[in-house]
Amino acid sequence: MSDNDNPFPNTEFKAHKFTKSDMSGTKFNGVNLTDSHFWAVLKNAQFKDCNMESAIFNDVNLSGSAYENINLSNTVFNNINLSGVSFSALNMSNVEISDANLTGMKINGVLVTDLFDAYEKNS
Repeated sequence: MSDNDNPFPNTEFKAHKFTKSDMSGTKFNGVNLTDSHFWAVLKNAQFKDCNMESAIFNDVNLSGSAYENINLSNTVFNNINLSGVSFSALNMSNVEISDANLTGMKINGVLVTDLFDAYEKNS
């Protein structure tokens, strides 16, 4: 990728606020988004080689978005649409998920709803 392809010539967006924005299809490549806040549409956005530590995503559409080599440590997601998103090679230690619609969600090829059913039967 040439420098002309990067929509963000300044790759420092620490503590930046992205509010009421339609950023569908935006490519964040090599961007530091530490402590940034998102209230936006990021449908089909791409995040590659980004530091998103302690970012806050609130009421955000991330459907169809893609992630490669991303730091999401201590990031907060509230009221998020992640439909159609695929994650791989993850460190999900100490992750908490609550009040989530898990229909069709798979972990290592196994439906999460089946995992919960098996857990309930063995409890």
